[in-house]
Amino acid sequence: MSDLPASISLREVGPRDGLQNEAPVPTEAKVELIDALSKTGVRRIEAVSFVHPRAIPQMADADEVWRRIARNDDVRYSALVPNLKGAQRALEAGFAEIEVVVSASDTHNRRNVNRGTDESLDDIAALIEVAHDAGRTVQVIVSTAWGCPYEGDVPVERVVAVAGRAVRDGADGISFGDTTGMATPGRVARVVGEFRSRHADVPLNLHFHNTRGTGLANVLTALELGVSDFDASVGGLGGCPYAPGATGNVASEELVHMVEDMGVATGVDLDALIDAAATAERIVGRTLPSQVLRAGPRTRTVTP
Repeated sequence: MSDLPASISLREVGPRDGLQNEAPVPTEAKVELIDALSKTGVRRIEAVSFVHPRAIPQMADADEVWRRIARNDDVRYSALVPNLKGAQRALEAGFAEIEVVVSASDTHNRRNVNRGTDESLDDIAALIEVAHDAGRTVQVIVSTAWGCPYEGDVPVERVVAVAGRAVRDGADGISFGDTTGMATPGRVARVVGEFRSRHADVPLNLHFHNTRGTGLANVLTALELGVSDFDASVGGLGGCPYAPGATGNVASEELVHMVEDMGVATGVDLDALIDAAATAERIVGRTLPSQVLRAGPRTRTVTP
């Protein structure tokens, strides 16, 4: 395993991607979860999204959540936006890092933001300019990168072309999202390989769902390709309101547990992260899918 990255950067997306797929939870519960995660050693947290409350009512209190959290100076907090209007709200709220999402699948993009992919890319170009003028960064997330629940497989060329347009328009980084858990290791290798062959110097993040049980296998494949930036969600929270069957993300504590045991550093306190996953489970009031939350780390022993 000596060819793996020495360390990875983990972005915790549970407070946004996780909670937006649950029944709305109180603002104070969201603040509690973010504050717990801020103490785990995670250095990046996707805190909120600025979307219209009719579209995602679970995020209607984004401004209040952002005001109330106890911000850790060692943590970089980011906000997801669907368009320029959302980005303007995020900038006004003081976010230094913005993520904007566009689907490689035109059908999913229309279901998600009520416009075609090309229209979203035009909007994103303007958004990047506004954010850069304000001294902020923009990562463009290309969702349905490994398939669409409406269209099926999305050609790799299409995925890379959408990302390439964002790069040309000034994106500070690209993330590929496995919106409905359709990725498998071979498909991960093709998308990452094609993108890297054209944009070797562009920062790349990967966002996997575990819908079909391949999430950690996909992470391992990406590690072997040199990718060192991943999203994960505490407890395995998550999904997509506009993607039927899109169950939770890769669980943060499962990802940390696996890669740390392989000698890849994360800087995260696993026990604290498991405690945060238990907090998430209590907040949403249902059993979360994380196996590490259930069983604990492999080194946990019991008294005979």
